[in-house]
Amino acid sequence: MVILDVTVINVAVPVIGRELSASLTGIQWITDGYTLVFAGFLLTGGALGDRLGNRRVFCCGVAVFTAASAACALAPDSAFLVVARLVEGLGAALIVPGSLALLQQAYPRPAARSRAFGLWGSMAGIAASAGPLLGGLLVSTVGWRWVFLVNLPVGAACLVLTLRHVARSPRHASRTLDWPAQCAVVAAVALLTAALNEAGRRGWSDPAVLAGVGLAVLAAAAFWVRERLARSPVLPLSLLRSRAMSGGAVIGLLFNFGFYGMVFTASLEFQHQRGFGALRTGLALFPAVAVTMFASVLSGRLARRTGDRPLVVCGMLVAALGLAGWAVAGAEAAYPLLVAPMMAAGFGTSFALTGSTTTVMGAAPPGYAGAASALFNTTRQVGSATGVALGGSLLASAAGYSSGVRTSMAVGAFAYLTAALLAWSCVPAASERP
Repeated sequence: MVILDVTVINVAVPVIGRELSASLTGIQWITDGYTLVFAGFLLTGGALGDRLGNRRVFCCGVAVFTAASAACALAPDSAFLVVARLVEGLGAALIVPGSLALLQQAYPRPAARSRAFGLWGSMAGIAASAGPLLGGLLVSTVGWRWVFLVNLPVGAACLVLTLRHVARSPRHASRTLDWPAQCAVVAAVALLTAALNEAGRRGWSDPAVLAGVGLAVLAAAAFWVRERLARSPVLPLSLLRSRAMSGGAVIGLLFNFGFYGMVFTASLEFQHQRGFGALRTGLALFPAVAVTMFASVLSGRLARRTGDRPLVVCGMLVAALGLAGWAVAGAEAAYPLLVAPMMAAGFGTSFALTGSTTTVMGAAPPGYAGAASALFNTTRQVGSATGVALGGSLLASAAGYSSGVRTSMAVGAFAYLTAALLAWSCVPAASERP
C-alpha cells in the first residue's frame, strides 16, 4: 500500500493534471510531495515507534494513511490534493519502520524471521513494480480517483488484523525525542530528495540543485554534531560503526538506485521511444514484477541453510548481469531481448532484499528496532530518488534517447556490482549470525 503509492501515481498524474487544471508545479508536487515527506520522516517514525510502542505508531500510521487516501480521492482541486498527499506521506513514514520492527518482534527465531522478511520484501517488490500496471488499468477503466480509493479497504483490513493478531510492543519511555536532531534529519533528507528530483529536470549544474545538495550536507553535519552531544540520540552513532548496520544500509541504497533507475528509464523508453500507452507500458514492465515474490520467498527459505551473505552477493550479481545485458543489447533492441534483463534485475533485487533486511535488523540492539528499520528504509528512499534523478539527467543529456537508456543501465549495473562487493565484506556469514 505504501510502496505502491510511490509508483502508481506516475501513470495517473497526467490525467489528474488535466481534470483538476493543475499547473506544472502542482503536478510535480502531487508526485514528489509524498516522496519528500515519506523519506524525510522515516527516522522520526522509527524513533516514535521505539518510544511509544511500534504497534501503536504503526496503527496510527495506517489510520492517517487511509484517511489521507480518502481525502486524495475526494480532492476538488490540485492544492487540496497536494496537501492530502503530504499527509499521506507522513502516514507512510509511520508505517514502514514499525512494519519491520513488528516482524522482528513476532518472529524471534532467525529462520522464521528470514522467511517473514522475505515475504515483506516480495510484497514491496511487487507493489513497486506493479504500480504502473495497476495505475494504467484503473485510469483507463474507472478513473484516477480509484488509484487512492483502493487503499481504503486495504488500510481498514490492515488496521483490524494488526489490532487483533499482533501483540503489544514494548515501550521505551526513557527514550526522549531529540527534536533538534529530528528536524535536522528531516531537512537533510527532504533537501537531498528535492535536489535529486530537480536534477532530473534542471540538470546537475543548476544553482538550485547545487544549493539543495549543499544545504542537505549542512543539515546532515548538524545532525551528526547533535547526535554526538545528545543524551538520548535518535540514531546513536555507535550503530553506524557496526559494519553490518552501515553496510546493509548502503547496500539498500545501491540496489534501490539500480532497480528504480531501471523502472524509470524503461518506462520512459517504452512510452516515448516505442509509443506504448500507460497500460501497455505497465504490461511491458510486468516481467520485472513476476519474479519478485518468488525470489524473496526463495531467499527467505534458503537463508537458514546458507546464511545471508551468499544470497545478497548472488542477488546483486544476477541483477548486475541483467542491466549489463540491457546496456549491450544495442540501440532499438527488440522487446523480447529486454525481457530477460528485466527479470534478472527484479529477481536479483528481491533475492538480496531479504538478506540485507535481516542483516540490518539483526545488528540493531534492543530498543532500537524502529531506528534501524527507519535508517534502512531512509537510505533506500535516497537510492530510489538518486536512481530516478540520474536516469532522467542521462536521458536529457545523451546524444540519443537509446544511448541515454543504455548508459543508465550500465550505471545501474555498476551500482549492483558495488553492492555485491560490499555485501561480501559487510553481511555476516552463516557462522557469524547471532
